[in-house]
Amino acid sequence: MPPSSDLPPPPTSSLGVQLQSAAALASETSVRRRIAEGDAWPSSAGAASQDASSLATRDAPARRAATTSEEVQEERARRLQAQLGLLPREGQSKVRDEAAEAFAVIFEGFLTRAEDGRYMRALGALRSDEPGTVEVDFAHVMAHDERAAAALVENYVRLDAYMARAARRARAKAGGGGAAVAVAVFGLPAPQRIRALRAARIGQLAGVGGTVTRTSEVRPELASGVFACGECGAESAPVAQQFRYTEPAVCDNPLCQNRAAWTLVVARSRFADWQRVRVQEDAGDIPAGSMPRTLDVIVRGDMVERVKPGDRARFTGALVAVPDADPRACDRLAHRLAFVACHAEPAAAADSARPTRAEREELAALAAGGARTYAQLAASVAPTVFGHDDVKRGLLLQLLGGVHKRTREGMRLRGDINVCVVGDPGTAKSQLLKFVAALVPRGVFTSGKASSAAGLTASVVRDDETGDFTIEAGALMLADHGVCCIDEFDKMDVADQVAIHEAMEQQTITIAKAGIHATLNARCAVLAAANPVAGRYDRRLTLRQNVAMSAPIMSRFDLFFVVLDAASDAADFNTARHIVAVHQRRPAAAAAPFAPAALRRFVRFARAIQPALREDAARLLWCAYRDLRQDDAGAARNAYRITVRQLESLIRLSEALARAHCVDVITPAHVREAVRLLRRSIVHVEMDDVDIAADEDNEPLPADSQLAPEPLPQPTSIRRDHFERIRAMLALRLHAVSRADAADDADPESVRRDDLVDWYLSQREDALADEADLARESHAAKMVLKYMASVEGCVIAIRDHHESPAADAATEPEHPRGPLLMLHPNFSLAS
Repeated sequence: MPPSSDLPPPPTSSLGVQLQSAAALASETSVRRRIAEGDAWPSSAGAASQDASSLATRDAPARRAATTSEEVQEERARRLQAQLGLLPREGQSKVRDEAAEAFAVIFEGFLTRAEDGRYMRALGALRSDEPGTVEVDFAHVMAHDERAAAALVENYVRLDAYMARAARRARAKAGGGGAAVAVAVFGLPAPQRIRALRAARIGQLAGVGGTVTRTSEVRPELASGVFACGECGAESAPVAQQFRYTEPAVCDNPLCQNRAAWTLVVARSRFADWQRVRVQEDAGDIPAGSMPRTLDVIVRGDMVERVKPGDRARFTGALVAVPDADPRACDRLAHRLAFVACHAEPAAAADSARPTRAEREELAALAAGGARTYAQLAASVAPTVFGHDDVKRGLLLQLLGGVHKRTREGMRLRGDINVCVVGDPGTAKSQLLKFVAALVPRGVFTSGKASSAAGLTASVVRDDETGDFTIEAGALMLADHGVCCIDEFDKMDVADQVAIHEAMEQQTITIAKAGIHATLNARCAVLAAANPVAGRYDRRLTLRQNVAMSAPIMSRFDLFFVVLDAASDAADFNTARHIVAVHQRRPAAAAAPFAPAALRRFVRFARAIQPALREDAARLLWCAYRDLRQDDAGAARNAYRITVRQLESLIRLSEALARAHCVDVITPAHVREAVRLLRRSIVHVEMDDVDIAADEDNEPLPADSQLAPEPLPQPTSIRRDHFERIRAMLALRLHAVSRADAADDADPESVRRDDLVDWYLSQREDALADEADLARESHAAKMVLKYMASVEGCVIAIRDHHESPAADAATEPEHPRGPLLMLHPNFSLAS
């Protein structure tokens, strides 16, 4: 076969087409005129000229005889057309392309003699009565004949029909019937960017990749039409359709000269499915300051419905120019580019090919690693980010995810893990999000400030061509079965945050607009990053006070990680050394136990594991949830209240940990690690110390000389958590004494101050190391009692029964054990 550069150009120029059409028309007109007039043909015509003369000069009475029936005339006309070479055949060009026919012979030989007969088996497996598609790897064509592969790339549109004929003949040899076969070539070595497609690439075989943003419905397309003549009623041979509605040039009946009146015979025509896919170039291919480009891709036949919005897909086909439908454009001059794909495949499907032997051995070693594998996998997440070990463990568990379940009633239980990272500026939150978005096959990165509710969920738009309303997918729909990374989550409007409530828990999006009512899937995990309201995280405030989030949104996150920029000599030095090494491009700075490709393979392998909950692990889950609820009940120390969603979070985290360890049973060790990560999310608020210094009017209570023989420095303040513990224990003791008196139907009996302090010291005996600790704890208890009596008013000091009401309280001697104390009747223990 001659090289691609030696192939004669196809007759596509306007001048050549006009000359050839004029010559063919003149020839056909001359033949039909002689047939109609009955002229004698030259001797070289032979029997054909005799049949033409006899057919034209037959008299009228003979035509009315039995021999002039319609069946006989049609048979004579078909025989005459066959003898004259006027019978058109489907897909056969009037101009013979010898180079293309030579390529068809080579391609047929390639299909029949391919390695291990894979293509012949694929052709034989096609249904004999239906058109089919055979997928051909371009690398195999290159290995078979490099010149033929180069010609295929340069002249794809020219050779496409000849490849289909060769495949049809090979299908007949394989016993798959004689129906039409479409050839889908895939695996081109260098895919083109959407921005790089220009007019010079029209007609050539090319590969293009991008993110699918919209797909149309599947519609029928006329592939080969049979037309009935409007004058004589004769049916034409099948006419191939390509890019425009094409009718026969002239009626096949030699006695008819019809060229305009045609009626499509739908029953005998062949239709094929087609679909329009809108593809947007990847974020990494967009130059700085440019808008993302889009391209309309047309897929046909078996390639429809192979990709859906959100997929990163790869297409192989040819670039074509179609007339622009814009009425403002110049008539018949303006065209737009479209891509007719012969093969379409999601990038995830291409990456999920059968692993090689080396990859299988690597996965087996990881599965046998156990806890060491879990630590190495966590260290492989964003290796250029220094530290944040617990955050990386949480991101790894988010990639692995829990088990999706469905109840008997049909209710779906979420298995995806939602994570929110809150922290000070400069703590690499955005870098973590971008790493995860680039790692997963369906990762979408967006910013909360620049995203609206419709941009995150879905919007109803009007189709440019049909005028109908269609649904355009938002970020959460595009990330279906993936991860949606939302940066600056706290900058979102409250109305936009409310719009994703349903998507984060039920993982669906309900649309009721413009006559469209639909429930769409948004089965994705959400990874959010937020900054504190005041710029830096204030540990004296709760998490909800630090970030602008509502309580329903916060409860939908399984894990909260608070990243603080605390000053530390060792941490600051190590961080600076790591960042300098990254900028020096040292290999050790970005070294990780596993490369992103290996991490991606492990995640795909581990997500196939369906771990089950063991009984002892289930009991530990019950106890852990009960402890979390008790710690959270009635206290303002935690960032948010523990709900049933946190119990479900524990279950999902335990399932993800079992997948990380490559086991199908959840053990108590997995539950304990999940509880540790969840407790890491419950941020304990640091509050200001309580000032318990005595007022100037009231002298401080004297220290007990027996407990503290030497004077000790008395503190003027106490830590908030220490104060809350002493206050709670003393209040509970006073409440117990009052309840015991009420049960005996007696008057409320009070307790001496020193007796109450002695009881408190007896309860804290194990935590006191020496007499100095005992003296400090006694003084603190007395100061808390005084604070409760003088500042809060929840403790009341009462007089003894023998004391005179008229006695002066200032001159009245104090009891050696202190005043009588009782709890205020309106005091609530929950406060």
